Amino acid sequence: MSNLLMIEDDARLAGMVADYLGASGFAVSHAPNAQQGLARLQSGDVDLVILDLMLPDMDGLQVCQRIRVLSGAMGQLPVLMLTAKGDPMDRIIGLEMGADDYLPKPFEPRELLARIKAILRRKGPDARTTAQILQFGSLEIDRDARRVSVKGQACELTSYQFDLLVALAERAGRVLTRDQIMEAVRGRELEAFDRSIDVHMGRIRAAIELDPKAPQRILTVRGVGYVFARQQD
Repeated sequence: MSNLLMIEDDARLAGMVADYLGASGFAVSHAPNAQQGLARLQSGDVDLVILDLMLPDMDGLQVCQRIRVLSGAMGQLPVLMLTAKGDPMDRIIGLEMGADDYLPKPFEPRELLARIKAILRRKGPDARTTAQILQFGSLEIDRDARRVSVKGQACELTSYQFDLLVALAERAGRVLTRDQIMEAVRGRELEAFDRSIDVHMGRIRAAIELDPKAPQRILTVRGVGYVFARQQD
């Protein structure tokens, strides 16, 4: 059973979500504010966080950043962000801050469940392939440990960004459209949001490229998508 933490100040919504997800085999705990949510994370037995953007004591984006700091010791803890704001820019900012996925309110519970399952599937053992280590010059991707390093130095990536990188690296030399990348990572067809891929690619480049402004590993193919270079430093 996966343990989910919902940081949400709307107790009624949190109760409904807990009941719905509980019927699908998830254990859901609730924190009504950021302070209690971050304290709950210290226990280390949380598999995924459902995080509201609008909290009474702290901005949800700040909470997401703090979770990312904790993730260094918690195995890239996935974050699914909820918000009443539907503007695409809010979604982009949330992804830039480290959220793995984004769902605007009001949402369909079945979609929330599908997104949670997709995130956990990417994180879990079913996402592993036969070769444990992918090596490209000084870049090393350990799929079993879900760890990325360049010249021996660990790179900080979210769970979703790690899977995006693996999807590209497994297909090195092949140009992929944004839809193909989304499909490879999600494992199911959900509404595509192309700009989110660009945001994540920017953060991946910042983590693994020697010069993110002149990338040598993840290359943009204008009008098509991205390609992971076979030959690297």
